[in-house]
Amino acid sequence: MSDRKERQASGLFFIEGLHIVAEAIDCDAAIETLVISAELLQSKFGKSQVSLCKQKGITILEVSSEIFRSLSHKDGPQGIGAVVHQNWRALNTIHLQDGQIWTALDSIQNPGNLGSILRTSDSVSATGVILLDQSTDPYAPQAVKASMGALFSQTVVKTGFQDFSDWLKAENARLIGSSDKADMDYMDAQYPDPCILLMGSEREGLAQDYLKLCDQVVKIPMQGRSDSLNLAIATSIILYQIYNQKRKSVV
Repeated sequence: MSDRKERQASGLFFIEGLHIVAEAIDCDAAIETLVISAELLQSKFGKSQVSLCKQKGITILEVSSEIFRSLSHKDGPQGIGAVVHQNWRALNTIHLQDGQIWTALDSIQNPGNLGSILRTSDSVSATGVILLDQSTDPYAPQAVKASMGALFSQTVVKTGFQDFSDWLKAENARLIGSSDKADMDYMDAQYPDPCILLMGSEREGLAQDYLKLCDQVVKIPMQGRSDSLNLAIATSIILYQIYNQKRKSVV
């Protein structure tokens, strides 16, 4: 299921490896089928996960090592994978609550960046990610791998500009954007609670229409020769500032 059209048509995606399969099981992800190769699966922990799936009544498909390797994206496959149902939330079912942190991404293109952002989002106990317009697929293999299982703990929403704008008004939400042209240093900002951080695409940054939606825009200062940061890194820097500010407020 490395093809996006196939994932969209089926509503399924494939994961592999001990850590991510265990995360899916622990987070009660909707696993359609557990796929194992007895020859490759040598880990006691992995075998315990198979037993757990049997207890849960999950279908288990045993295949040869050759077939499993043909499914695998790893150099050294561990012999355990799963076909899992995608879990999308509609934006109109999301209602902001105190303490929540959300990241909204305007047309993010790199699935590895998206997976890394999901991982950071989980690390700061954020609620989830809102994917805007022509954003990449969080269920692409590169995104799933980079998320390190955080995909299963995060709420994922996909929507467009107008619905996002209407939702912000309905929720009376305050939106914090990021731009290298902003006047305010991200360290000096007072982040709202709940907080929605809006980040632009890797190449273009935030579109003007989205900048106009923001109640406040911040920048990450840079003094070296580089004129930009990787999107996942920039998002992580600001998310941790929001998290630290929130953490200190409850001490």
